[in-house]
Amino acid sequence: MSTKEKVLEDLLVEEATQQQNEIVLYNDEVNTFDHVIETLIGVCDHTPEQAEQCSIIVHHNGKCTVKTGDYDDLKPRCSKLLQAGLSAEIV
Repeated sequence: MSTKEKVLEDLLVEEATQQQNEIVLYNDEVNTFDHVIETLIGVCDHTPEQAEQCSIIVHHNGKCTVKTGDYDDLKPRCSKLLQAGLSAEIV
């Protein structure tokens, strides 16, 4: 095994062992598309297109992962989504 292959293998193993959490946004019958889109742009750093796509997925599928990352980064974002009246959780 070459050094390059060993380094690549080590990186892949490290990536696999790092636990990534997700914020899942759930559909509700209260919030408008505009409110959801604006909130995702402000809280999750989505582009307008990305936020619109997520809102459509949530509407049709009932839920959508809107942000992935470390728990410490996701916790305040999820709290802001909840404060904005959206239904979300970290999984």
